[in-house]
Amino acid sequence: MSDMIYYMRFIKTLLCCAALASPLSAQGLDADAILASARLAATLTQIDEGLEGTLTQGKTRIPITLFLRGKNIQFQFIENGKQRVFHMRLADDSYQLFEIINGKTLNFPAAKLVEPIAGTDLTYEDLALRFFYWPNPKLEGTEDVGRQSCYRLRLNKPENAPGRYQGVYVWVHAKYGAFMRIRGHDANGGLVKEFQVEKVMNVSKDVWVLEKMQVATHDPKTDRRVSITDVIFKKPSGKALKGLR
Repeated sequence: MSDMIYYMRFIKTLLCCAALASPLSAQGLDADAILASARLAATLTQIDEGLEGTLTQGKTRIPITLFLRGKNIQFQFIENGKQRVFHMRLADDSYQLFEIINGKTLNFPAAKLVEPIAGTDLTYEDLALRFFYWPNPKLEGTEDVGRQSCYRLRLNKPENAPGRYQGVYVWVHAKYGAFMRIRGHDANGGLVKEFQVEKVMNVSKDVWVLEKMQVATHDPKTDRRVSITDVIFKKPSGKALKGLR
């Protein structure tokens, strides 16, 4: 299968669908090139009608809608009966996150990036995959994830950058260039969060998007898993939804 594409980011993933880009074998074993491929893979997909899904944590189910227009991404969800709408603008070396309130586009405060989205295990920092834009990634070798050969990258947070993670490990598919697993650690090396792609679905010719991803919060002192949120998307119905245009 050529050019198979994931898009995470749930949202993007961001919540972060992951799109599979061109094979990394043509790019060599350069950490910057591998990370650039993962960034590209997470922003290339364009789905005109939008993706509908849910964030599921125990008995809590939060409906979400995701719209992808290349490097412009919009996501919506209902929190306490109120619709919230966010917009992300992404580039190779930067990102911007906005919230749309009463028709106005406002910068999203950096201090709120670590807050959970509608009480789930996903934060706004997670959704934006901000750590994909940290400089100087380090390639630490290869490792299998679900029997798939992956490059393992270490990302260190720049000084004074906002966010909870001090260091992040990213496993990038060696053939297709999409991330398969992410683990975020605190300043003491404790595991804070883990993202694991579990299932993808075909929505059109050579286009595969995230169907299910598990996001788990851990106790950094013990590495014990304390809660899990499933990010699940439905196959597009073909009916256009109201959103990013």
